[in-house]
Amino acid sequence: MKKIVTIATLLFVFSLNAQSIFGKWNSTNDETGEIDSVIEIYKKENKAYAKIIKIMDPSRQNSVCTACEGANKNKKILGLNILTGLEKNDDEWSGGEILDPRNGKVYNCYIKLVQKDKLKIRGFIGLSVFGKTKYWERAK
Repeated sequence: MKKIVTIATLLFVFSLNAQSIFGKWNSTNDETGEIDSVIEIYKKENKAYAKIIKIMDPSRQNSVCTACEGANKNKKILGLNILTGLEKNDDEWSGGEILDPRNGKVYNCYIKLVQKDKLKIRGFIGLSVFGKTKYWERAK
């Protein structure tokens, strides 16, 4: 019986560790709770990046980031890279930035897989305690 419990525990741990942050994720609107976009997280040169690949509201398909600064100023939100340069650090990805296209602000951030299909995103300025946490569910 002990062998069965040990094997089952190991299989559970390995299956959770085998999960990845990479793939498609649903982002929800804070006010409505509805899915407003789909974000794809991908790996490039051992760093994590993400871009908006789908906007649910048909009237926002051609929206641009008017509040963004620099190279992202007036870029289409659809296809916009919003997460840049995160590096793996134990069980989280950190050291990069996240862009909020609603207000054009850029924040330090880290992301972490907290459940099989649930991702924690923490955006902050300076220290992590001064920020906001969102959760994305894996898109089906």
